[in-house]
Amino acid sequence: MKIDNCIFCKIANGEIPAKTLHEDELFRVILDLNPATKGHALILPKDHASNLFDLPEKTAAAVLVLAKRLAADMSEKLGCDGLNLVQNNGEAAGQTVSHFHLHMIPRYVNDGQTLSWTPGKASQEELEEVRKTLTE
Repeated sequence: MKIDNCIFCKIANGEIPAKTLHEDELFRVILDLNPATKGHALILPKDHASNLFDLPEKTAAAVLVLAKRLAADMSEKLGCDGLNLVQNNGEAAGQTVSHFHLHMIPRYVNDGQTLSWTPGKASQEELEEVRKTLTE
């Protein structure tokens, strides 16, 4: 299913041109128009899912298999030194387009990019409380 007013649905289904790296029955992979680094790509499912929570399990599994294959190509052909996979869910997490997409960001030594957060502290009691909450 696609949504008429979703820009990523239109790109994934070929209605809006993009620099396509890969296409199959489930996905279109495009170069990001505002790349963090050389080769920054987006994996877009052709069927609409607003975020990871809405993504069918079959598609969720397939996206990581595809990312693994593309990562090998990026490493070999672009000579990147590493790779970040970034997937945001919800505005609070930085999602700006409400269509699931996985960023593949090749990383190069001294590329000037960062992907970081400030580590917090948690007591063993706090960790245990969260563990119980998530496993009960």
